[in-house]
Parts: sequence; C-alpha cells; structure tokens
Amino acid sequence: QVQLVESGGGLVRPGGSLRLSCAASGRTFGSYAIGWFRQAPGKEREFVAAISWNGGRKNYADSVKGRFTISRDNAKNTVYLQMNSLKPEDTAVYNCAADSVPRNNGGYIWYYWGQGTQVTVSS
Repeated sequence: QVQLVESGGGLVRPGGSLRLSCAASGRTFGSYAIGWFRQAPGKEREFVAAISWNGGRKNYADSVKGRFTISRDNAKNTVYLQMNSLKPEDTAVYNCAADSVPRNNGGYIWYYWGQGTQVTVSS
C-alpha cells in the first residue's frame, strides 16, 4: 500500500503563489504517475495536473495551463505543484493520487489518494 501526504496549502491573495507537495511512501516513488485533483465545496472533484512515472509526460487542465506547473523529484519521493497567478476559483481541497504501475500512454488509473490540503485564494 502506498501512502500519500499533501502539504503546502494555505491562504493566499489573488495573484499569489503556492507550491504544493505530495510525498509518497511504501514503494519506489519513480515507478508510477502522480496526479493532482481538486474539489471545491459542493462541487465535483476535477483533474488539475499529472506527471508520468519518468517525468516525460505532463498534463494540465485547461483552467490551469500557463499558471500551474507539475514536477517531480524522485530522490525526495515528492511531486510538486507550483501554482502561480492564483484565482479565487482555485480555492479547493487539493489531493494527489498515484497510479500503480508505470505507463507510457498517459492512461493513468488512480489507485492511491492522499488526504488533501486546503488552498484558499481570497482577499
């Protein structure tokens, strides 16, 4: 079983930045993709970004393209989500998720989930 722990959330002003971290334990970190999702109160969970097992593929929701950047540091067992130019509509609980095996086609299956970290963008 893989454990995922998110951190880095908080309260920021519109236009500000945050960097979220997703730390994994339980198996080799570089063997699976990591995705970021978010869910605002009363809304469905939505996809934010994903990075492949080797970092070669990155995917972003249209709503965050150009503002968010996903990266990974396998030596630290951590995936990051750098969030710039934050907007109030980015307010949500952000969860990271992990695939179970390395894949090359981007068809990830999210088997493991973290507990989430709150991001609030407000003036």
